[in-house]
Amino acid sequence: MTSPAHSTTVAIIGGGVVGLSTAYALWRDGHDVTLVERQAGVGRAASFANGGQLSYRYVAPLAAPGVPRQAIAWALRPGAPISLRPRLDPHQWRWMAGFLRACRKTTHDRGARILLGIALDSQRELTTWRKEGLDEFAWRQPGKLIAYRNGAGFRKALAAIDPDHQRPLDAAECAALEPALTPVAGQLAGGIFAPGDEVADCHAFCTALLDRMASSPRFRTLHGTATLAPGASRRAVLRLDGRPVDAAQIVLAAGLDSRSIAAPLGLRLPLYGLKGYSLTLPANAAAPRISVTDYDRRIVYARLDDRLRLAAMVDIGARDDALDSKRIAQLRAHAKATLPEAGPFETAEPWAGMRPATPDGVPIVCPTSWNNVILNVGHGALGFTLAPGTAAIVRSLLQRF
Repeated sequence: MTSPAHSTTVAIIGGGVVGLSTAYALWRDGHDVTLVERQAGVGRAASFANGGQLSYRYVAPLAAPGVPRQAIAWALRPGAPISLRPRLDPHQWRWMAGFLRACRKTTHDRGARILLGIALDSQRELTTWRKEGLDEFAWRQPGKLIAYRNGAGFRKALAAIDPDHQRPLDAAECAALEPALTPVAGQLAGGIFAPGDEVADCHAFCTALLDRMASSPRFRTLHGTATLAPGASRRAVLRLDGRPVDAAQIVLAAGLDSRSIAAPLGLRLPLYGLKGYSLTLPANAAAPRISVTDYDRRIVYARLDDRLRLAAMVDIGARDDALDSKRIAQLRAHAKATLPEAGPFETAEPWAGMRPATPDGVPIVCPTSWNNVILNVGHGALGFTLAPGTAAIVRSLLQRF
């Protein structure tokens, strides 16, 4: 751990993986930290049962050239990876307009470069934390295989391969590397393997961070509803269930709730909830050992110690994180067809969560027009992958105060 030139009392709003990673980074740096979380526990929203992949080399934004055309085709096909439910919601339409603008190649390429830089910083940060003794969150480094069913998609991916960190495989090599794919080897065009990518349990990671800080006199957790209001000298006032919370600096990292919390300060955050789903079941001998992404079906498979986690789908326009029985049934069917021996998927535990996404896929990590408020929001489906990296950015921002 390091010691800052002067310690600051910092309130972190949000007890998900982004908020807890930020709290941990600042606590390590010697700050007094107050974590403010709406729910009774931590990591209960989008962090609870996500895909479990730490995909440092695969962090391209969802908004990309060709996605609008592909989305139209998906919209006409039941069970497609992405679904759109238009609503009479001006915020949804503003977000979608921003998303379409972000599908330009220049915007996409810029976002991909930014995300890759944060992701690699995040991997280095997490490595440091683990070396210091942070554990008990099912971390492994089995590598990640992206398996392609479509030949054209595979050839396009090969053109962008990084030979220092990724290697191409044909269908037979994919099955040899991960025998769980043997039943579908004949359906694969090939794959790309990144040996440095990792897996871990995001909710367990949140708990491990909390446990590490819990006994420290420089850390406390407060539960309740956080609000921000304008105060004197362009400083925001933080209240919890109406009572003031003393803090020199405030970091807003409350996922999708950040939008409503920031609104009284006149901050209009371009966040929208992209609903995703997962299944969790006991991992048997036929479950994948390495991290696998079925690219064309947009399904990820991650073995987390004695459990197998599957995650998939993007629903744009979902109202909340309630389970959709049709989407869950589609995920079960795809998993059974791809990994028939790894089930039974019928008894797998379902989950759904709302990923807080920006139109261009790049998190918002920056100071605001309020002298004591920093944002760390908008990580989308990459919250677990990027959280330690954006926490390091917040740490560097605080060093300027």
